[in-house]
Amino acid sequence: MKSSNKGILIGALLFSACSTTPPPSTPSKPAPAPTATPASTQGSSPSPYRCTYAPKAGNGAFYKDDGPMSDLPANLDFIAEPTPRWEPLHKWANRPYTVLGLSFTPLQAPGQLQEQGMASWYGRKFHGQKTSTGEVYDMFQMTAAHPSLPLPSYARVTNVKNGRSVIVRVNDRGPFHKGRVMDLSFLAACRLGYATHGSAEVRVESLLPGDAPSQIVSAAAQPLPSRPPVSATAPRPIPVSDQAGGVFVQLGAFSSAQNADNFKAHLARELDQDADKLSIQTANQLYRVRLGPYASRDQALSAISRITGEKNLQAVISR
Repeated sequence: MKSSNKGILIGALLFSACSTTPPPSTPSKPAPAPTATPASTQGSSPSPYRCTYAPKAGNGAFYKDDGPMSDLPANLDFIAEPTPRWEPLHKWANRPYTVLGLSFTPLQAPGQLQEQGMASWYGRKFHGQKTSTGEVYDMFQMTAAHPSLPLPSYARVTNVKNGRSVIVRVNDRGPFHKGRVMDLSFLAACRLGYATHGSAEVRVESLLPGDAPSQIVSAAAQPLPSRPPVSATAPRPIPVSDQAGGVFVQLGAFSSAQNADNFKAHLARELDQDADKLSIQTANQLYRVRLGPYASRDQALSAISRITGEKNLQAVISR
């Protein structure tokens, strides 16, 4: 970011360079246009939940640049739901990680989790990019992202309002917004009947495949570890001066440029309206992912409050 004036940098939400991060795609090139799903995924009969999509003009419930879409593939109703089966867990995507000041320890066995909350969806902006497992995201498949379910695994998701229920394959991390429990693919959200509205209250049930190894079945029978309480107020960030003008919010610091790029790409999905303010500052072999510039300290503090909600974040000074 270019500026001749000396400004203020707000250091907040340090994302440790040593922590394991979900490896999202790097937006080094535009995502390809959405295309029809290959014939190999076709079922012999249509889904009982027809995918109808009529976006409202000016709908602010979508991720930035995700919707609306003018045309959908003709074969959507015949895309088969996945059948739960045992798949070896991904070596890297199931390690503990930290995002936006929150630490997550993924579950080591499916079939342990049941929860209820708001689900969102992600679509064309991320179509063709890599998920946390390294697979290519296809918005026209029945997949989902979750902060802590094993990757890959399967889950049943039910729309509380209309009773629709589908099975999805979980192969990505997210969402990290306050109050959201899952991100579904466009097709999964469309079949559940909330693609037009952007979000819905759902029940999520992690599924244990019948062919899971005995040690996984035993692990799934163990009670979930208790979660520490989340503070209702985020600590006040500490301002410092920086050579780049304006006021910035530091979201992460990395020794690897690739890790910084990956984290920036992941945040682009999580930050919605603030995504266009993301940048990477390089200094002393450290890559800092930042939001800004903001015209004033108050505006930057307002952005922090909007992004973090009630998350328990630690303020740090970036030097």
